[in-house]
Amino acid sequence: MEIQISVRNLVEFILRSGNIDNRRFVVAETAMQEGSRIHRMIQRRMGSDYHAEVAVKFRYETDDYAIIIDGRIDGVIIPVGSIRAGKEYELESLVREDQLITIDEIKGTFREVYKMREPVSIHMAQAMCYAYIYAAQNDLRHIRVRMTYCNMITEDLKYFHQEYSYHELSIWFENLMGEYRKWADHEFLWREKRRKSIQNLSFPFRYRDGQKELITYVYQTIYHRKKLYIEAPTGVGKTISTVFPAVKAIGEGLAEKVFYLTAKTITRTVAEEAINHLRELGLQFKTVILTAKDKICFMNETECNPVCCPYAEGHYDRINDAIYALLTGSDSFTRERICEYAEEYRVCPFEMCLDMSLFSDGVIGDYNYLFAPQASLKRFFSEGNRRDFIFLIDEAHNLVERGREMYSALLRKEDFLTLKKTVKEHAPNISKLLDRCNRDLLALKRDTVDYQVEPYLETFNESLGRLAAAMEKYLEANENSPVKKDMLTFYFDILHFRDVKEKLDKNYVVYAQIEENGGFFVKLFCVNPSANLREYMQRGRSAILFSATLLPITYYKKLLGANDGDYDVYAKSVFDPDKRGLFIALDVTSKYTRRNDTEYFNIARYIYEITKNRYGNYLIFFPSHLFLRQVYERYLEYFYNEQETECILQEEHMNEEERERFLRRFSGISEENGSGLPVHSDSNLLGFCVSGGIFSEGIDLKNDLLIGAIIVGTSLPQVCPEREILKRFFDEQGENGFDYAYKLPGINKVLQAAGRVIRTQEDVGIVALLDERFEQSQYRKLFPHEWQNIESVKIDEISDRVEKFWNDWL
Repeated sequence: MEIQISVRNLVEFILRSGNIDNRRFVVAETAMQEGSRIHRMIQRRMGSDYHAEVAVKFRYETDDYAIIIDGRIDGVIIPVGSIRAGKEYELESLVREDQLITIDEIKGTFREVYKMREPVSIHMAQAMCYAYIYAAQNDLRHIRVRMTYCNMITEDLKYFHQEYSYHELSIWFENLMGEYRKWADHEFLWREKRRKSIQNLSFPFRYRDGQKELITYVYQTIYHRKKLYIEAPTGVGKTISTVFPAVKAIGEGLAEKVFYLTAKTITRTVAEEAINHLRELGLQFKTVILTAKDKICFMNETECNPVCCPYAEGHYDRINDAIYALLTGSDSFTRERICEYAEEYRVCPFEMCLDMSLFSDGVIGDYNYLFAPQASLKRFFSEGNRRDFIFLIDEAHNLVERGREMYSALLRKEDFLTLKKTVKEHAPNISKLLDRCNRDLLALKRDTVDYQVEPYLETFNESLGRLAAAMEKYLEANENSPVKKDMLTFYFDILHFRDVKEKLDKNYVVYAQIEENGGFFVKLFCVNPSANLREYMQRGRSAILFSATLLPITYYKKLLGANDGDYDVYAKSVFDPDKRGLFIALDVTSKYTRRNDTEYFNIARYIYEITKNRYGNYLIFFPSHLFLRQVYERYLEYFYNEQETECILQEEHMNEEERERFLRRFSGISEENGSGLPVHSDSNLLGFCVSGGIFSEGIDLKNDLLIGAIIVGTSLPQVCPEREILKRFFDEQGENGFDYAYKLPGINKVLQAAGRVIRTQEDVGIVALLDERFEQSQYRKLFPHEWQNIESVKIDEISDRVEKFWNDWL
């Protein structure tokens, strides 16, 4: 058996206890996202004897298993004359200073490097680990380590050199591995348990129609190291159909870890429930649910400072004991369990949560933990090496817009002025640098023509670099500053902007915009996130992307990083299509040219005619809050009967408690009785919502908890400069720009809203599309295969058609 760990994880995990450098370098390490540019710059400057990005893999044998330690050396300097016959090294000459092979470890920083007196110990330990591996594999008696620190603004360099004999490094490395053996021994015993439990594991349910074939597709995709895009209608059991073959693949030794990634908290819970079903059949499988810092932090404010947070003070001295206790005490590392152990051992629950991922077979969390440059789990993905990870990506239709957000960056001119006023008394130098950036943006604002900002970008980016350097210096020296929080947030925004600036390519559009309120911003807009998403998915063995609304699949494959040869499949729906009443209204629309009192009245009448024949819960989706209000007011004026109907509205800004209260009404729980019994058996509950909002996807109202969805309009995004940039970009690519910018995102919202109705094989319900445009072939061809028996109706006919539908099923 092999246990794999990266050089970075090995060194940081074992040596972090009591290391104050880790605390000093919190800000500096965050700045390392700019480090790739520095690495490339330094590596290009080196001579022919410099070999950059040298991948290494070392096998450390024990009696029962092997530990595979891998990583990537920034640079190996091999002097001319030190190689014999292209392979062997002149061992007797390598003790000469000019002949020593050197391992170069590069770190970018905003610190003034000339003030550094010694390298950071964790950094040096990482370089020593590489030096030992390289010396062992190449029969070297002596080797040199060079720590290279580079200021990312001035590009000043500071070198620290240290020579080691192989004997010295061997002793040091054996001690390091001795510390790690406790963890590796536990991992070895656990993997044996896991493997045996998976061998005899059977599928926990009776297979639904087509489900066994879907499971086979997933397994074969993992086996062949491909990506699979699945259109999986509600009810096919997509979660267990992807989790089960992924677990089986781990049991067969094809993969080492599963990442279940999603945009919604509720689907993370569903993933854990699927694994729990397998645990009931004997599966031994450790999982962690990653929770956002602001939700798991014990403190009122998430200020990660030992002075302010008692859980941060001494965290590194206690964290490994806390991890081992939880590791040996549970298989399911939920938020509640992590908080319990973090409280007992007085450690940061967020950092503990991330650390538990190292010892988990399944990691469940947000897309950010793989795809976002700032939040990606460095424990697994920082080296850029491909590992045998399986990525299960749920609700994948959300990843297009999320990808655009993650790989885009925006800075507002007004934010520079606001922070300038805030810090002026505390940091006058930074105030001046903020003013410099503001003046750069002011020049751009005056001269902006047709969003062409590239000529100004380099100057502005240089000003940002100087500002970031000054901010880091201030933050490091003034941990208790009253402006620290405001400055730190903006500092991260600047780093992200500069990081995205390095990614600019043909998939980006850089533009600036003057807003209606006079505000001004510049944005690095990732129009097509496909290349960036592909880069991150290539860090694993296989990726399975699935959603109930991944139509058309060709569109999503183009934007979600598909390679030639990747697979796609349309899973068969298990529901009886006759249990869904589908209606298209032929005489109303949400077109801007038709938005008037008559249209609002007719839509309100449709709502009344559809809901009057059967009491129950209905959700009604509108293209905007303004449109919702217009129709709602007509409904109240002309059709509302308080004895028969209750109306609740999705407000523009709802906190978590308000959202829960809204959903509880549809779950049959009233604020008065607090019971779980149906409270609308003799009346209607109408929920007025916005398409694409918080209630149009990710909620699971089964059976009679929801009997109808009424979707007003085609849910096209509002026309705005950014949507027009998308349209123009894809037109220039030879695609239909209107489809990419408007129609396809809109139809996805429609399908998501419609999918709230039929959740189980027993469900019966109505879906009404209130817009005459749905009758057009360009929309009809985008409907799911299982949408059969669609009826086209007019306002005077809808009541009778709906009544007939219900009579057929009652």
